Amino acid sequence: MALMKFLFPPSLFVTATSLASFTLMATSGLSELRGKNLEYSKFFNIGSKASDVEKSKLKLPSRIAMATLYTPAFLAGVSSFAIFPDENLRFLLLKSTISIHFFKRVLESCFLHKYSGEMGLDTMIVILSSYFISSALVIFNQHLTVGLPEPLIDLTNPGILLFSIGISGNFYHHYLLSKLRSQGPNKEYKIPKGGLFGFVICPHYLFEVLVFWGFAFISQTLFSFAYAMGTTFYFLGRSSATRKWYLSKFEDFPMNVKAMIPFLF
Repeated sequence: MALMKFLFPPSLFVTATSLASFTLMATSGLSELRGKNLEYSKFFNIGSKASDVEKSKLKLPSRIAMATLYTPAFLAGVSSFAIFPDENLRFLLLKSTISIHFFKRVLESCFLHKYSGEMGLDTMIVILSSYFISSALVIFNQHLTVGLPEPLIDLTNPGILLFSIGISGNFYHHYLLSKLRSQGPNKEYKIPKGGLFGFVICPHYLFEVLVFWGFAFISQTLFSFAYAMGTTFYFLGRSSATRKWYLSKFEDFPMNVKAMIPFLF
């Protein structure tokens, strides 16, 4: 099979966790496409009666919730240096990139992003669990490759390149979004401009997807590829829902601006 030229041979455990990860993430993306959105950011309280939400939901300020949900994944990356200290360069790169990405997201949540709402505790737990479990499994499945023959085609260097482009582009567009809402106490949404915002409404999602494909190329395990593919499907769904939200809120929203992939989607 041609795909196996790029991957470490998967065990039954790796295959099972890969299938579960892809299915859960892809299903979440399909739910976003169908309008059943995770309730954070623009979609907090959408589709719910305010009185019901106030009575039944535990809520946290968005800044606290967002910083919290990325922290366990960051700790999984950092702790892996102690748990698996004597591994090869590929594993070292994977642990480093996972730690760097989620540490960046924690810092952005604390100091860069401008928040105006809240997040339900249930939503925070769902996202926190997804990032933490998936990151831990990426790392553990990489540990299982120790002693196995290397893939015929080495994707480590392309993976480093993808990760570098992804994390830089993700930060840049997060910075543009923060500047858009930084003037004065009024933090209403506006149509983003600059960077790739002239082509897609969610370039930050596009670049975050590149980060996860960077993980996959560095790792070259079936699980990391399944996780990257599932994450791609999720962000495609979320970006489509975001584009529909902007279309519903702004009459002057440019119709040529796609959701996540320039000119295509």
